[in-house]
Amino acid sequence: MSIIERRESNVRSYCRSFPTVFDTAEGAHLIDRDGRRYLDFFAGAGALNYGHNPAPLRRALVEYIERGGVTHALDMTTVAKQELLRTVEDVLLTPRKLDWKVMFPGPTGTNAVESALKLARKVTGRSNVIAFTNGFHGMTLGSLAVTGNASKREGAGVPLSHVTRAPFFGYQGGGSCAACPNQSDGACCTLSFLDQLLDDGSSGIDKPAAVIVETVQAEGGVRPASMAWLRGLRELTRKHDVLLIVDDIQVGCGRTGSFFSFDEAGIEPDIVCLSKSLSGYGLPLSLLLFRKDLDAFDPGEHNGTFRGFNPAFVTARVALETYWKTPELANHVREMERIVAAELDGMAARYGGERRGRGLIQGLVFEDPTISRQASQRAFRRGLIIETAGADDEVLKLLPSLTITEEELRRGLSIVDDSLNAVLSARTRSRIQALGTNNGEVRA
Repeated sequence: MSIIERRESNVRSYCRSFPTVFDTAEGAHLIDRDGRRYLDFFAGAGALNYGHNPAPLRRALVEYIERGGVTHALDMTTVAKQELLRTVEDVLLTPRKLDWKVMFPGPTGTNAVESALKLARKVTGRSNVIAFTNGFHGMTLGSLAVTGNASKREGAGVPLSHVTRAPFFGYQGGGSCAACPNQSDGACCTLSFLDQLLDDGSSGIDKPAAVIVETVQAEGGVRPASMAWLRGLRELTRKHDVLLIVDDIQVGCGRTGSFFSFDEAGIEPDIVCLSKSLSGYGLPLSLLLFRKDLDAFDPGEHNGTFRGFNPAFVTARVALETYWKTPELANHVREMERIVAAELDGMAARYGGERRGRGLIQGLVFEDPTISRQASQRAFRRGLIIETAGADDEVLKLLPSLTITEEELRRGLSIVDDSLNAVLSARTRSRIQALGTNNGEVRA
C-alpha cells in the first residue's frame, strides 16, 4: 500500500474502509492479491447490480474490442449506439407506453443530474428547484446544490443557490400525525406543507422549474418513500405545472425489483436520470430520459467529450437483453428481499436497530452511529464488504448484487449478524469492566 499512501491524494475514501489490494472479481466476490475472497455487499456503490464481470456482458465486450469496434465517438452515430437505443425502446419504453427521448449527457451520474436541471430550467424559464432533505445527487456544483449532506456541500467552496429544500417522506416523523390522522403512511404531512408553500404567493418560495427526488434515498440513509407519497408528489407537481425529475441513478436498474424504482408507484416522471448499473459492467455511462415535448436543447448546447463511450453501449444493451426481457431477475430480487427483510428484522430486535429499505437496498439504522461503523470494520475482517450510509454513517447499508444466490446472501447476512453481536458484546464487556470488580465479583 506504500505507493497509495505516498502518491494518491488524501481524498481517497473506500480504500481506507477496506484496506487490502484487490486483484480479480467474479460474481458476488472480490479477490485480493493474496487470494482471499470477500463477499461483496457493496456492489460498487450500486454500479454492479449484476455482480462482477457477468459472463454475457464480458463476452460481448471482449468480442467488440477484438473486432475493432469504435470506442470513442463523441455523439456521432455508431452501430453500438443504434443497437442500444433500439433495445432501450424495445425493453424499457414500449412495454411501459413511454414515448420518451434519450439523451447521452456524459459518463457519470452527476452529468445526468446536471443536464436534467439545465433542461428543466431551459424549458420552464425558471431557476428554482425543489430538492429534499437528506437527498444526494452528485458532487458537481449543480448536483451539490440539490444535495442535502452538509459535509459534501461544504466541499463546493462557493454558495449553492437556486434550490429550495423540502422535507422528504417521513422527515417529520413518518406515520400518522395530528393534522391528518387518517394518513397512516405520513404522505400528507410533507406534501401538504409543500403544496401550501407553492399555493401561497407570500411564502417566499419562487415557483420552481422542477422537483428532484430519489424514490429511495440511498446515500441519505436508505430512506424509502411510500408509494402513496410518490403518487401524491406526482399529482402535486402536475397541479403546479412543475417538472418531476426522478434520480434513479443508484436505486434504478432493478435495485428495487422492477427496472425503474418508480414502476411500483405507477407514476410517470417528466425526466429520469440513469447511470451506475446502466452499463451493467461498471463502465461509465449515463442517460437522461424525458418527454418528447421537453427536447429543447439546441444541437451541441449540452455536450461532453465522453458521452459516446461505445464499450458501455455494448454492455448496457446486453444487460437489458439478458436481464430485463423476462421477469426472472425481478422475481429473484423480490425473493431475496423477503429473506433480507426477515433476517434484518431479527437483528433489529436483537440489537436495538431499525430496518428500512426496498428491494436489495436495505439498511439497519442505529441511534449510535459507531455501531454501524464498527460492524462494517468487523465484517471486513470476516470477509464481507459492507458500507455505511446516512449523515452520520448511522446506517449499515446492504447493497448486494441482484444476481446473488440465496446461499451467498444468507452467508453474508450471517457475517452481518456475527459482526453486530461482536460489537455489542464488546461494548457490554467494556461497561462491566468499567464498573470495576471487588473480590472477583462485579460491583452492581
